[in-house]
Amino acid sequence: MFSQTAEYALRATAALAERESAVTAAELARLTDVPPPYLFKVMAQLTRAGLVTAQRGKYGGYLLNSPPSAVTLLDVINAVDPIPRIHHCPLGKPEHELALCPLHRQLDAAYAQIEQTLRAQTLADVT
Repeated sequence: MFSQTAEYALRATAALAERESAVTAAELARLTDVPPPYLFKVMAQLTRAGLVTAQRGKYGGYLLNSPPSAVTLLDVINAVDPIPRIHHCPLGKPEHELALCPLHRQLDAAYAQIEQTLRAQTLADVT
């Protein structure tokens, strides 16, 4: 259901949520079974989104910026690969120009439900 990037972001943030000190990139890759080059890309996105901090130095590594109970799964997904929403009917019919057709209205409602479910769950709930 989620992209590989979103899945890796969820794995990485869940692993960080279980620790109170910084986790090195090598250790995080091992804990999450994410290839290191891909992990660097994901962690850069999470850092840009403000969800994690990268600390340099001997005791450096990655840390969550907020308590796990304050980070929703939707926050993590949106940082790397937001859930698509349907804003116009892709069928291109003139009668659907101002509003979604019944099919796409129902599909968009399903996406909205997924967002609501992910918004209601935090990293603390899954660790």
